[in-house]
Amino acid sequence: MVDKNSKEDYQAAGQEIYDKLHLATYPVAIKFYKDEKEIPRNVTRPHVMGKKMSICQTFTMARKFNQSYAISPKDNFCTPSSVGFGWVPITKEEFIESQVRQKWHKDEAAEKRRAEKIYMRNYQNLIALGYRGLIASPLPETRVIPDTVLIFGNGAQITHIIHALNYEHKKKYAVSSNFEGFGESCGKGGLMPFITRKAQIVIPGAGDRAFGGIQDHEIAIGMPGKFIFYVLQNLFKTGGKQGLGFPIRALIPMGLTENLTPGFKYMREVIDKKLKELEEQD
Repeated sequence: MVDKNSKEDYQAAGQEIYDKLHLATYPVAIKFYKDEKEIPRNVTRPHVMGKKMSICQTFTMARKFNQSYAISPKDNFCTPSSVGFGWVPITKEEFIESQVRQKWHKDEAAEKRRAEKIYMRNYQNLIALGYRGLIASPLPETRVIPDTVLIFGNGAQITHIIHALNYEHKKKYAVSSNFEGFGESCGKGGLMPFITRKAQIVIPGAGDRAFGGIQDHEIAIGMPGKFIFYVLQNLFKTGGKQGLGFPIRALIPMGLTENLTPGFKYMREVIDKKLKELEEQD
């Protein structure tokens, strides 16, 4: 499906959500390319400078330093992600051997079980798609129409985004996430929203923390690029005037009752009725 939103629309959306949520860093626009001709001018390519980077580092450069990078297998020193993104064909046996040498999991048997889940279901299909790299750009000044938008923030900021996605409880916008502690920002935040068309929560993993300079308090959410407009449409609507708001209304007053909100009050009435019925049965 062709995205009818312009690059300028995405830039405006990136600036708006950055401002409204008081984010510490820019949202990241991520585009996957099949041909190097798709890379815009003035986008940095590490290997041209005689350097290598990881995917999570390009995200950091985009969101913290307002720079745009294109990365491919020849730029990427984090070789598992080049394989995981399907940029280089690799056999299941080669994948297992690389992971055994990493010692991330207990033994070869554990890696074989993981390979059946990850390699056989994901990597083979990704390889067939023919993508060869990605472009990461700060969304407010994006050089590309993003396939994925990745937003880092604290728990409160990400909660507001989750609320916005779930405001109508439409299946299309439901958040779907699994966690492994590896490949979080690159795989979960960048690739999976593009492949599955689902938003994904990111708890930064080993590589993110070792290479990407992600702070301890930061989490993230990755979503299909077009979802950013839906988020802005529903931002801060959850709960109306009684919602969390922004800044977060983090009060813990004493003496609260169920009359605090209409929903609480209604449920109190239902609970009292049920309790009375149980007492009468006794």
